[in-house]
Amino acid sequence: MFEFITDKDIYEKVICDRIEQAKRFLWIATSDLKDLYVRKSNKMVPFLEILSDLVSEHIEIRLLHAKEPGPAFRKDFDKYPNLITGMERILCPRVHLKTVIIDGSFAYVGSANLTGAGMGAKSENKRNFESGFITDDKKNIEKIMEQFDRIWRGNHCKKCMRKKYCSDYMDMQAINSNKQ
Repeated sequence: MFEFITDKDIYEKVICDRIEQAKRFLWIATSDLKDLYVRKSNKMVPFLEILSDLVSEHIEIRLLHAKEPGPAFRKDFDKYPNLITGMERILCPRVHLKTVIIDGSFAYVGSANLTGAGMGAKSENKRNFESGFITDDKKNIEKIMEQFDRIWRGNHCKKCMRKKYCSDYMDMQAINSNKQ
C-alpha cells in the first residue's frame, strides 16, 4: 500500500486508525508539538492519554521534535506521569520532518506537525491544509526508519551548526565529560 492522504484523512488514517494498534514501538517526528485532542471511546482526550495507554502496554515510544511544546501540552503532559520515564524524547532544533512509524510495518510521511490543526483533528475551517503518504511498503519504511534513527543516534551532532540551541546536545556533552 502506498496512499496519498490529506487533511482530516491524516487524523483518521494515522492517529485514529493506526497508532493505538502499535504492538512493539511508535516513533514520531515533528517540528511543532502542541496539544492535540483525539477521539477515545465517546469522548475527546489529549493525545498524550493515548501515548500513556501505549506506555502502560510496554510499547516503546520515541519522540523527535524541534522545540519545546506549548503550555497547554505541558499541562496535559503532567497528567500522565508514566510518560516521563516511559517515552523517550529528543529535542533537536533541526528536526523538520513529520513522520509516524508503527512497528516497522506502517509509516506516515508528510507535512503535518503533531498539532490539532496539522493532523486534521480540528474543524474543517480551523485545520491546516496538509498532505502526505501512508505506506506499508517494507523498503520505504526501512528508509524512513533509517533517517529517523540517524537523527536519534545523533549522527549529525558533531558537525551541527546549531548546537548552542540544543539542550539535548549540551546534556550529552555534560554526561560524556563526567564519564572521563
